Amino acid sequence: MADLESQIRELWERRGSLGPSDADAAAVVRSAVDLLDRGEARVAELGPDGEPVVYEWLKQAVLLLFRVSALDTVEAGPFEYVDRLPLKRDYAAAGVRVVPGASARWGSFLEPGVIMMPSYVNIGARVGSGTMVDTWATVGSCAQIGRNTHLSGGVGIGGVLEPPQAAPVFVGDECLIGSRCIVAEGARVGDGAVLGAGCVLTQTIPVIDAQTGEELSRGVVPSWCVAVPATRARPYPGGEFGLTCVLVVKRLEPGDRHDKSTLNDILRLHGGTV
Repeated sequence: MADLESQIRELWERRGSLGPSDADAAAVVRSAVDLLDRGEARVAELGPDGEPVVYEWLKQAVLLLFRVSALDTVEAGPFEYVDRLPLKRDYAAAGVRVVPGASARWGSFLEPGVIMMPSYVNIGARVGSGTMVDTWATVGSCAQIGRNTHLSGGVGIGGVLEPPQAAPVFVGDECLIGSRCIVAEGARVGDGAVLGAGCVLTQTIPVIDAQTGEELSRGVVPSWCVAVPATRARPYPGGEFGLTCVLVVKRLEPGDRHDKSTLNDILRLHGGTV
């Protein structure tokens, strides 16, 4: 793999001269993306300190793939697409359930037990076992989604390809991301966290503790908590306006996320839904 990494880095330095006719370059690039597709490598992971570690050369391989691939027509049942990259195949062998209308791009990895309702998973993304990508949810390029997590209907998990060193979105294990939430720009959601419907979380969005008013972070929801969308007043010359924030309203014990009656009571108390 070290040799493959050095070849990708060399190709990246001369990427401006590459095109679909460069068969040797294409073979090298596809070898790297194959590692992502099979789950043998990932573009990023969280280090021991909880901070993202990005494998820049693999993101470079994804970006190079678009340069060395020509447009092609792809047919999937009654559907037709024109793209530079193929779709994933052999879901049954991978132990993945895919409902008609769902698609995942080659170069993404779905662990056994993933369920995709009509939804989309982009290249470089990784979705953990037991996770459901619900109706019209999208998992953007290179996003890292944990195990036994539920991405509810219409959730938008943002993608990050450029610059190659930029950290993607991370969503932990055992999470519940409520309907129409947006998690983008390298934001992170810890294990067991619940985001109420409509939360917007990016690297610049304040995450605030409802009990203390303390700003816990920008763009990072802690593990095992319930968070809901809110606004925080801020004065401007033209008046006082409410700016988007995410409010942590409850801390959970590991496993509490699965007690639906408790969770519904918490959300109802704070005006939230999933």
